[in-house]
Amino acid sequence: MRFFHLSDLHIGRQLHHYNLIDDQRKVLKEIAAYAADLHPDAVVIAGDIYDKSVPSAEAVTVFDEFLTALSAIEPSIPILVISGNHDSPGRLSYASGFLKAHHIYVAGNAPEHGGEHISKVTLADEYGEVDFYLLPFLKPSYVRNVWEGCGPESSSDAIRMLIEREDIDYAGRRNVLISHQFYTGDGIRPGTCDSETIAVGGTDNVDTGPLKPFDYVALGHLHGAQKVGVSHIQYCGTPMKYSVSESGHDKSLAMVILREKGEEAEVVRLPLHPVRDVRNKRGKLQDILSQPQEEGRDDYVSITLTDETEPYKPKEQLEKIYSHILEVRLDNERIRQKLTEFDKELVWKSPMDAFADFYAKMQGRELDDEEEEILEQVIDWAGEEENRR
Repeated sequence: MRFFHLSDLHIGRQLHHYNLIDDQRKVLKEIAAYAADLHPDAVVIAGDIYDKSVPSAEAVTVFDEFLTALSAIEPSIPILVISGNHDSPGRLSYASGFLKAHHIYVAGNAPEHGGEHISKVTLADEYGEVDFYLLPFLKPSYVRNVWEGCGPESSSDAIRMLIEREDIDYAGRRNVLISHQFYTGDGIRPGTCDSETIAVGGTDNVDTGPLKPFDYVALGHLHGAQKVGVSHIQYCGTPMKYSVSESGHDKSLAMVILREKGEEAEVVRLPLHPVRDVRNKRGKLQDILSQPQEEGRDDYVSITLTDETEPYKPKEQLEKIYSHILEVRLDNERIRQKLTEFDKELVWKSPMDAFADFYAKMQGRELDDEEEEILEQVIDWAGEEENRR
């Protein structure tokens, strides 16, 4: 069985002040073209379809175009989708009954009551059946009512307890888990990027122990493609670069090859080609201006200048060559000396992390799940208001 594993589309996202919708549309068209050419047995999307819980009409249209292109392929390819922490489960699940009739399976919510279970989709190939378990992003509070009086206290407990109650046949059947969480295990903390939303203090960390019996685990949430401890538990990474910290990534589409029971899953990387790359440039202004510019002049560029004296209108000079400058920063001995004198390290924090740290200092405790959710909504609203200006 071959299936595409993708996640974190973040449709509607901006990179600094640039709208990425055209870039996203191109990459999704390329993925649909791969599907038409290679005809995988399924397409798995492991959460964060949209960048906002209330996506713009433009973002919804782009995802609709993507699903329509995949659905037009004959014979039909099942599409398995879960919600991520950036998605609204209710909005993503809209018309899920109708979509299911067209082989599009959407799991917006994890089980919320004792009678509910993890959504399961069973597909088949020449070796028999494969069970796909669709487990959306969750916090302990989301699933606490599944158990009477003994609900999970941590995200790790919640995932473990939900999986245990499914009574999965690991010995005789092939099983794939689709999940969107921050997983750690075997003393390994995965690599993260500036564009991700990671809970303060590791409160949402989930241990990979309960995942190991699966034949493959298709993860979403982290933007860099990587395995977590073992080769069959993998983050596929984003199909595009969403921050300067991802400039060194090689973005690709993961095609998973699942053979008969007991054989290790193979992951093949298919290259993706965005409209513009994200690049880092560092050096003195005149050196950067004098470099050959045939390649990359229309890419998204972050520039760090190392001139000891501040150049005259550096951005204006650089804009004559580079059409999509993200930022121009200055890093020299004088600035580093100032930082040393103040004994401070310059650390960028997301609005969520900054407020959470402030709240913990003022109140003597961390934000609870409900407060975090309210704050996320406020930050999303503020970002949308800023984008309208």
